[in-house]
Amino acid sequence: MTVRIPVTGAAPYEVVVGVGLADELPPLLAGAERVALVHPATLHEPATALAERLRDRVAVLLLKVPDGEAAKTLQVAGDCWDALGAAGFTRSDAVIGLGGGATTDLAGWVAAAWLRGVRVVQLPTTLLGMVDAAVGGKAGIDTAAGKNLVGAFHPPVGVLCDLAALETLPAADYTAGLAEVVKCGFIADPAILDLLEEHGTAADPAELVERAVRVKAGVVSRDLRESGEREFLNYGHTLAHAIEKVEDYRIRHGEAVSIGLVFAAGLGRAAGRLDGAAADRHRALLAALGLPVVYRAEAWPELSEAMRVDKKARGSVLRFVVLDGVGNPGILADPAPELLAAAWGDVAA
Repeated sequence: MTVRIPVTGAAPYEVVVGVGLADELPPLLAGAERVALVHPATLHEPATALAERLRDRVAVLLLKVPDGEAAKTLQVAGDCWDALGAAGFTRSDAVIGLGGGATTDLAGWVAAAWLRGVRVVQLPTTLLGMVDAAVGGKAGIDTAAGKNLVGAFHPPVGVLCDLAALETLPAADYTAGLAEVVKCGFIADPAILDLLEEHGTAADPAELVERAVRVKAGVVSRDLRESGEREFLNYGHTLAHAIEKVEDYRIRHGEAVSIGLVFAAGLGRAAGRLDGAAADRHRALLAALGLPVVYRAEAWPELSEAMRVDKKARGSVLRFVVLDGVGNPGILADPAPELLAAAWGDVAA
């Protein structure tokens, strides 16, 4: 069954969720003479196969990039732009991002900056990419100062989530992606939590992807540029991005988010905004899924410094998304040191 989830706003598009979505791609490329297919080396074979299917319609430029966060650098983006220039890409041409969240982030940024914006189609191949990175129009790269600090809001013209890709996804990557699904459950759709608590990692991926995408699509339709409620999608991410930076991105994003969710729940409890049972539910569910819920106790000073350059900070004020109950997110600005210490106590190992 194919599901179409609309993302409305100034540049509306659809997120299509199903199996066997090859016929959905050509209409999104109508009018293009050239297409750049950005993909990691690990997906060389499916990228080549996709290029062959498209070659009778458009000229396809294969752009192989590093796997994971190593792709999200100015050097890699620059290499992509040089290739587009050499191939004569114009405003009517398009970029395709095939891969996980890092690849779609990069492809979106390459498209956003080339000629001040050309079409991008996202083909996420991981659970995390499907439910988070490829949806919403955020595109960007990392810098030495932190994650996703350089980028743009550049909505795709379409997102195709072919669930067949999940069948060959390594189990650890699938589990890591579940952290973003859990996040959606806690901020907006508690039915996700019920599904995962009942079925664990065996929960129907089609339903999980559809529910999580509907959460994100609804939010970004109302707030593309994170001027309001879109900030709630960062639940757990302030600490998570700091952990990723400290680990030099050797930890999976979803694993860092899992720890960040437990921290954010502890912060909400310490601030008197989230009851103990709801806070404990975070740790219990994430641990049952096989996700990490603790981090190195001695890393707190380094993490604190990293959080201060997080893009959600305002001046010298740290801002955290916390819950005032399951499905009811809010903002906690400039929490007192004792609140941060209490929350850190919930994850410090």
